[in-house]
Amino acid sequence: MNMAKTAYAMNQVPIRTSRGNEYEAFARVTRRLRSNADLGPEGFSRLAEALHMNRQLWTMLAADVAEAENALPRELRARIFYLAEFTAQHSRKILQNAETVDVLVEINTAIMRGLRTRSEAA
Repeated sequence: MNMAKTAYAMNQVPIRTSRGNEYEAFARVTRRLRSNADLGPEGFSRLAEALHMNRQLWTMLAADVAEAENALPRELRARIFYLAEFTAQHSRKILQNAETVDVLVEINTAIMRGLRTRSEAA
């Protein structure tokens, strides 16, 4: 009987919302950017991988906001699309050793703050 109760008991794992998933994706990528930013030439491949992951995330966001069915306000969608383009350009500069990851970390952190604030308000 106890085994049956355990099997059908409510799962204790919290259900993640899409906003929670987005927050976690940004948090994971941002941690990787920070941790690989100061490794020097030896860590270049790890930094390049973190930048690639960040660009993939932003590319997915850009594709999402470009969809006509996206429910976000038009101005917000345009800003997100612009940030995706900026992220790609800035990433190239980082790979050329002409810039640092600081701006990308700041942008991602601001997005995470917005995701956290909106999920707490809901």
